Amino acid sequence: MKRIFSESTTGFLVSIFSYSALFYLNDWLTSHLAYGLGVNWIYLPAGLRLFLTLIFGLPGAIGIALASFMICYFGQFPPELITCIGIGLISGFAPYLARVFVLRNVNILPDLSNLTIQNLVVCILIFAALSAGLHQWWFALRGLDEAGSLNHFLVMMIGDVLGTVLLIGLIKYGLDLLKGFRLA
Repeated sequence: MKRIFSESTTGFLVSIFSYSALFYLNDWLTSHLAYGLGVNWIYLPAGLRLFLTLIFGLPGAIGIALASFMICYFGQFPPELITCIGIGLISGFAPYLARVFVLRNVNILPDLSNLTIQNLVVCILIFAALSAGLHQWWFALRGLDEAGSLNHFLVMMIGDVLGTVLLIGLIKYGLDLLKGFRLA
């Protein structure tokens, strides 16, 4: 029991800190690519959201939700409690819902041991569509910055897909570099 609590706490804390750090790094690197409030042509944290929920499950989703709420409440969005709670919940639980859907319908094992590139692409597309759709629905419901339009949905989905693919590529490149250093 103590080990499960420890793994859950670790996943929760890693999710909060890594998501927050990558959010601000992405904001700094790609601020000129912003399309609208909360919509970016390249959104690296989307890949991290998917990655963290695939690995940590519910603790990852809760950590992302809390980090996203704090980023939203103290950031660019109007500091409206309900708006920011909704954005946080969607940010954390859209990838978790995608995870549940994929594990049940795309034949991926919970430990991801049989994850193929084809399954990963399906997972990325399901996550990006679900995340962009829920975010744009919530933004429109809350009356935020021309949200809810097809353009905002498509740009957010493209940004999530590009960000996820870029993040996975960066992680793969980093792992290959580490492997090369170990062999040398």
